[in-house]
Amino acid sequence: MNKVLVLGASGATGQLLVKILLQKGIEVIAIVRSSSSLTDSGISHPNLQIIEAEIIEMSEKDLDLCLRDCGVVLSCLGHNLTFKGIFGHPRRLVTDAIKKVTKIIESIQTDKKIKIILMNTTGNSNRDIPEIPPFSQRLVIFLLRILLPPHVDNEKAADFLRLQVGQNHDKIEWAAVRPDGLVNEIEISQYDIHASPIRNPIFDAGTTSRINVADFMSKLAISSALWNTWKGKMPVIYNHV
Repeated sequence: MNKVLVLGASGATGQLLVKILLQKGIEVIAIVRSSSSLTDSGISHPNLQIIEAEIIEMSEKDLDLCLRDCGVVLSCLGHNLTFKGIFGHPRRLVTDAIKKVTKIIESIQTDKKIKIILMNTTGNSNRDIPEIPPFSQRLVIFLLRILLPPHVDNEKAADFLRLQVGQNHDKIEWAAVRPDGLVNEIEISQYDIHASPIRNPIFDAGTTSRINVADFMSKLAISSALWNTWKGKMPVIYNHV
């Protein structure tokens, strides 16, 4: 793995992920809306290349140049928690970005598979297993699909990887990391990984620190053994209690 590409690098989890990857000696290309979001956060490193762009508006040529030397794409993309961010455009930010990245990867001449690691949510069930949440949870999720476009975006992004990329793609492998209730913590702490949620994310949510999510995603990018355990799956991460 020569380099990794981080989408959503200016977000709360994305910034932590960039820092951890750099600390581990990984070269990072970070796509951000504003370069100041990283530099103002004190992230400066010779192995960091910052691309100031909207991923949806990037030309395929420019995105191709970013992906050429990358073995992993990590997405921490999400919608801003404002009225415009939740209900405005692009409503399918995450899904459209994953589709765009996939299209470019498929055009690259390479004999190595590229990993896509997507930050997702426990509110999205893994229908490959399948997971069957209780009726109360399914009812609330149904309402979220109607009322909150970002939830549908998260579902469709993971569904694209499950259904369109699948388990036997010639050039792509994937995993979707599902944190529960996100919290901010300063340091990495012990955390647990499960194949499916062990708590009800609506009525009995656990907690997951953003820095633990970032650490786990970085390990998926680096560790072949860990990747072989979770590729093509949707691992759930909780802070250890």
